[in-house]
Amino acid sequence: MSTPPRLCAVILAAGESSRMGRDKALLPWPPNNSAGQTMLSAAIAALQPFVESVLVVAGANAESLAPVVAACGASLAINPAPERGQFSSLQVGLRAALDRGCHAAMITPVDCPPLSAASLRALHAAFAQALERGQWAVAPVNNGKRGHPLLAGRELIQAFLRAPVTSNAREVRRACAQHIEYVPVPDPLLTADMNTPEQYAATAAQVFSSRPPTPDP
Repeated sequence: MSTPPRLCAVILAAGESSRMGRDKALLPWPPNNSAGQTMLSAAIAALQPFVESVLVVAGANAESLAPVVAACGASLAINPAPERGQFSSLQVGLRAALDRGCHAAMITPVDCPPLSAASLRALHAAFAQALERGQWAVAPVNNGKRGHPLLAGRELIQAFLRAPVTSNAREVRRACAQHIEYVPVPDPLLTADMNTPEQYAATAAQVFSSRPPTPDP
């Protein structure tokens, strides 16, 4: 059995969040929690147990994200031109991961609700098995819909980095489809959209409706 690759989490958080009207990375998550947890801190906490390090890719919002990143024990990578789009942030993050000696990455946009620990464990185990079979990556799927995080090995990382910055991750994944496996997970929020306040509110309602009732004292 080959040695597992060093794995780095790459959280893409450089977007302007223009449709939301506020930085999605700093939205409360879980919604209305009293501990001050945000989408960003929740993502870092969820991924940290499965990786050697966590990189957060920021843009013009780097100054506002830096305290959260530092408090959570993660590191910041700066996209100097985030207006080029999310794919440019992905390339910045992957290059930073390679610079750290990591040749595999657990990649997610910051506005994707974190999967459960059980689902992340299943993905992590499936990734190791997929690499043994010569595959390049795994990603979660729920009811036929695919989501994040994407666990990418060296070959897929290089495919992302070879693509022009004007490309996008979906195009690269489509070109490499035969090398990517999908792992069923039970998380209903896998494909939640949170681009607008209305979508965030709807997702928040779904979170509360899926929680088990609090037992009577």
